[in-house]
Amino acid sequence: MSRAEVTLVCKMSFEVSPKQPKSRRILVIDDDKDSLEILLEPLRWEGYDARGVTTEAEAHKLIESWIPHIVILDWMAPSMAGLRVLKSVRERLSHVSCVFVSENSSTEAIIEALDSGADDYIVKPFVPLELLARIRSQLRIRDLHEQLLFANEKLKELVDTDDLTGLYNMRSLYQRLDFEMERGRRFHRDVCVVMMDMDYFKTVNDGHDHLFGSYVLSEVGKIIRANTRNIDIPARYGGDEFLMVLTETNHAGAMYFCERLRENIEKTTFRNGEDSMKLTASLGFAITIPGENISARELVRRADHALYQAKRAGRNQVAHYKPESAPVVEIKSAVHKRRKAAG
Repeated sequence: MSRAEVTLVCKMSFEVSPKQPKSRRILVIDDDKDSLEILLEPLRWEGYDARGVTTEAEAHKLIESWIPHIVILDWMAPSMAGLRVLKSVRERLSHVSCVFVSENSSTEAIIEALDSGADDYIVKPFVPLELLARIRSQLRIRDLHEQLLFANEKLKELVDTDDLTGLYNMRSLYQRLDFEMERGRRFHRDVCVVMMDMDYFKTVNDGHDHLFGSYVLSEVGKIIRANTRNIDIPARYGGDEFLMVLTETNHAGAMYFCERLRENIEKTTFRNGEDSMKLTASLGFAITIPGENISARELVRRADHALYQAKRAGRNQVAHYKPESAPVVEIKSAVHKRRKAAG
């Protein structure tokens, strides 16, 4: 991942349009109804979606269903125990802002509240404009946190994906394949690895420039994504080789997938500007064997061996791996069979 890409992601994450006050949910918890209204009034002036409750049970119910952005609670409320409510909020919503508003101005109370997880502490009587300023401050902090989470997700995507094709790279693929194989063993489900190699790809770079070769690989990546399900794991293995992990797929399903992908590539005309050509691909696949405990890399090796057999037999076809008790069986494509019969 280049420095420019990192800079772009970080810039995107901090160019988020400001949110409207009405989209901000603020919950006020105070067992004194008069104090509750005094707190709610300036919040409503500002346009926030502010709601108030006077019991701990009401607070828990609203926190669960409404999911507020900020919780304002009274440190000294005798019927609710502010610290207990704070702990409950933190357990359910770790990123919610919690602000104590209390008549208790002692240093000990302020320190205990902040050390227990409160984000701010306001002493009564308060100035409404100051309360609103502190609320805006907490919302800015929340927005920054969300933007950082967004940036981290985007950076993870860049780390895990191949720049050219948008498919997974090998680093992330093996992590996912290990997980799928472990899940397959636990629930007795098949895992299939498909290896694909573009036939005579060297002619692309020999007869055209390398930019066209990059374009072809990018288009092949699009074809692969269009033919895989959300639960499958498509990756670029390196160069013009691709690897796909098909989850919960039996032999017939894997064969159908490989033939469909092969046919889609064969009928595609890769055209970019004045450059244009048609290409084919060879595929080999291997499926986990029930009761056999093999590594992810061994399953990939078997699929690669089947791919080698497909290429050795004439390319533009599919082969699959069979257990050691039987040789690798080549499964010719329907097109190949018709050509052979006609020939």
